[in-house]
Amino acid sequence: MKLTFVAAVAAIAFTSPALAVGGHCDADMDAIKAAMTKAKLSDADMKTVKDALANAETLDKAGKEEDCEKSLAPAMKLVGVQEQHKE
Repeated sequence: MKLTFVAAVAAIAFTSPALAVGGHCDADMDAIKAAMTKAKLSDADMKTVKDALANAETLDKAGKEEDCEKSLAPAMKLVGVQEQHKE
């Protein structure tokens, strides 16, 4: 019984890139959202940040964790969030 459960979990982890990679996109999005409230951004920069968050959300839901993280880089720079989880 335990072996079946372990095999099922392993199968899910290997078929789901988001689970297998265990990326940081959600944490990055949360950090950006928190920093947005304090950042003094122009309207154009705020739009850039919001667009990057929307794009990242779509990529994250599609399981494209690496693309999600890359798409957030400009927004992180604008709001002053440093990437703290370099691998």
